[in-house]
Amino acid sequence: MGTPDRSRHGAALYYGPVYQGVWSRLRSKGGMLSDATLSMFVPAYNAAATLYGVIKRVPGTVWPRLVSCWIINDGSTDLTGSVIYNLTQANRKIRAVHFEQNRGYGAVAQKALSLCRNDGCDMAACLHADGQYPPEVIPQFMDTMRDRGYDILQGSRIASGTALSGGMPRYKYVAGKILTFFENRVFGLSMSDYHSGFMFYSRRALDTIRFETLSRSFDFDLEMIASARALGLSIGEMPIPTHYGTERSYLNPVSYGLRVLRAMGRYALGRYGRSR
Repeated sequence: MGTPDRSRHGAALYYGPVYQGVWSRLRSKGGMLSDATLSMFVPAYNAAATLYGVIKRVPGTVWPRLVSCWIINDGSTDLTGSVIYNLTQANRKIRAVHFEQNRGYGAVAQKALSLCRNDGCDMAACLHADGQYPPEVIPQFMDTMRDRGYDILQGSRIASGTALSGGMPRYKYVAGKILTFFENRVFGLSMSDYHSGFMFYSRRALDTIRFETLSRSFDFDLEMIASARALGLSIGEMPIPTHYGTERSYLNPVSYGLRVLRAMGRYALGRYGRSR
């Protein structure tokens, strides 16, 4: 298989075809699974067409270790609520929260992480309802969290070498590369994809980071990384395949870019250093 490159955080980064082989074997076998417990949350906004398929793709080996799967309906106006109801009726570990109005991704994540923290889980994970991120690699991520002792582990579409071939718009790819260049210099890290929403959090991260004070918008994940870095927590990344389908994006790239710059400025000013 060859020797993988390693990031400064120690996570193996398998590139291109090499990684695809690893992912295929994990998908077919269910992966090696940590004995840690997991709470998972799924932000869902107008995701009626994709949500059921995403949940069904979660490997069977994950469910025995799962405390709860929280689906947060962020004021959807389609049939997302009905899909969620059917899922909760079929599986007692799937639990739902419904917001009457759309509150934003960060507000959803704040609510969800609070619920995960109260579950008493060893780690929490964010899986998006639109199918952009792969549930199949959850076991591998759980094992790496346990083995490497990471407090935050992020899936990287760039590290897998599949960003453009997986349908990422070229303007997002270029803009992400530029932002990542500056983010690495501000945060003192060597990450490749700060803007992926496939996130895993340790119990220590849940108990230490004041996530309820962070952004209620799409830059929430970046502020979690900034907070973890400021508090001396361990941060890593692993490659994931890229998938961009026909789902609609609700992210305004200009507004998001400005929020990223704001987060870097706040970090430089020491605004993320307060723990619970």
